[in-house]
Amino acid sequence: MQAKVTEIARDTYRISTFHPDYGMQFNQFLIKDDEPFLMHTGFKGMFQATLEGVTSIIDAANLRWIGFSHFESDECGALNQWLGVAPRAQALCSFVGAMVSVSDFADRAPRPLADGEVLQTGRRRLRFLSTPHVPHCWDAGLFFDETEQTLLCSDLFFQPGDPEPVIESEIVERARDAIKGSLTGPMAKDMPYTPYTGSTLHRLAALQPRSLAVMHGSSFRGDGGEAILELATVIKDLLSKP
Repeated sequence: MQAKVTEIARDTYRISTFHPDYGMQFNQFLIKDDEPFLMHTGFKGMFQATLEGVTSIIDAANLRWIGFSHFESDECGALNQWLGVAPRAQALCSFVGAMVSVSDFADRAPRPLADGEVLQTGRRRLRFLSTPHVPHCWDAGLFFDETEQTLLCSDLFFQPGDPEPVIESEIVERARDAIKGSLTGPMAKDMPYTPYTGSTLHRLAALQPRSLAVMHGSSFRGDGGEAILELATVIKDLLSKP
């Protein structure tokens, strides 16, 4: 497997690896700044491909922050490999994530973030948003780059296959088709619908992102707020019923 690198916003790089066994892309996002930030680590078995992608942009030893949404192998499975090559790197996660998983798993103590806390990486301001069960897992959280207006949205807007790096339309339609396709089978309803799902998505939409950095599938440039509101309607229609 080989990673493909695309700049989706200023100094924001999508490092994408298609995994044929899963039939989907696994996308990491590197923000190049005084204190470089990596969103998602990928699986342990994909570490070398992701490392090569990061190394094409920065010296991997200078990586400072490693963020992810929730404790899951594709989100943070290679965390300790990254901590091994970057001596100053530290994981960022929610307080719940640190308490129940990451503090025990990580070779170096993580930095838990409060809801709404801002991380200054140099020119960039990254705001952490606690989003329990959005996309899934009670420790979930997302990062919003306030400087470039990019939402690092993890599994939201999931699209299978190996699509193009960036699109400017049809992201909601693609996500709708993917959700419909996942309503049966072993991965059925991987995103739970809770009393807080709608309000969480509306909170994300209010950020008015100009870019959506999607973990599985194409990223999006355009009216991210409107896309999130449309996704909220899709999720309610498809997932709120027993």
